[in-house]
Amino acid sequence: MADEESIEIATAPKGRLSTRAIAMPADTNPFGNVFGGWLMSQMDLAGGTHAYRRALGQVATVAVEAMEFHQPVFVGDEVSCYTEISKVGRTSIAVRVEAWVRRHGGNDRLVKVTSATFTYVAVDGDSNKRQVPAEG
Repeated sequence: MADEESIEIATAPKGRLSTRAIAMPADTNPFGNVFGGWLMSQMDLAGGTHAYRRALGQVATVAVEAMEFHQPVFVGDEVSCYTEISKVGRTSIAVRVEAWVRRHGGNDRLVKVTSATFTYVAVDGDSNKRQVPAEG
């Protein structure tokens, strides 16, 4: 794991704040750390919300690229997901998602815990691919 201090100094959240949640006891493994799958689902919600707005409608997750966990997430941590669109194709949208935490009972310093690129495809009401509208 990377040093918490070096991650915080080296970077700051990129993109817009898309979701925020508090890690709860039901989200943890027997050792008190939040499941990676819970964190990934929070990130997917954030990326999907951003992609939905850009696609002007429903999107489906089709891929997640290179997720590495830098720091654990604990019960009571405030998890914030920041998103930015990195690529728009004919039917797909790639969204870079960063997850940062504000430690429960700590100061206001944010700590980056993971990041990944999520790819979504725009779909119609029948779950068929559709074209992403031009940005306007």
